[in-house]
Amino acid sequence: MTAHPERPSPKILPAGDSAALVEFGDRIDPETNDLVYSLASAVEAASIEGFQELVPTYRSLLVQYDLHAIGYEDVSSRLRKIVEQIKPPVGNGDAAKIVVKIPVAYGGESGADLQTVAEHSGLSEQDVIGIHSGTDYRVFMLGFAPGFPYLGGMDERIACPRLKTPRVRVPGGSVGIAESQTGVYPNDSPGGWQIIGHTPVKLFDSQANPPAAILPGSLVRFEPVDPDQYQAIASSVEAGEYQLKRLPGTA
Repeated sequence: MTAHPERPSPKILPAGDSAALVEFGDRIDPETNDLVYSLASAVEAASIEGFQELVPTYRSLLVQYDLHAIGYEDVSSRLRKIVEQIKPPVGNGDAAKIVVKIPVAYGGESGADLQTVAEHSGLSEQDVIGIHSGTDYRVFMLGFAPGFPYLGGMDERIACPRLKTPRVRVPGGSVGIAESQTGVYPNDSPGGWQIIGHTPVKLFDSQANPPAAILPGSLVRFEPVDPDQYQAIASSVEAGEYQLKRLPGTA
């Protein structure tokens, strides 16, 4: 792998007694994220006995392994060889060529914190909606709940701190802002993000293949809809007829 002139060499570190962490520096950017997923693909393709699960993040890859089948020194050695062989990032496969459009009803009962974000930003609610829906966001990773997409690239003008006290229940489909990130809660769960809207589209289905409707490396564009459009989409989703719009991207 050709080193980036400003990018430090990856570090391989133990993470507990049955996992190793490969860190690609401390920068959060598409190039670093591409390296993470390039490595994940290469490790998966290697089919190393004892490797159990891969957890990619913004800038690192966690490799969990069976300590009864393989030791850390062997894991570290194998990972280092793969790191040295992976090609410079060229995007995350087909996912990087796709823009997924997500319909969102902003404000009101669907977005209880839209006014808070507007006041914090010194903008009108319509300005916040226009800025939030006017960007194509990169899916950097999935976590903290199954299928939750962490989306990067949000305009700093609408960045807003998390809630001081997280909600016990945030409805699935809620679109939120936390600092300079935005994301969508796939299912009901606790959460502390500022909720500015809601989509009727289901983003995670454990029975689907893949379960997550949005994959890392792809792009997301939010599309404002009015109440009538929202209800029509919700009915289509309920009937199992709705298909997410997927457009050619430029990433």
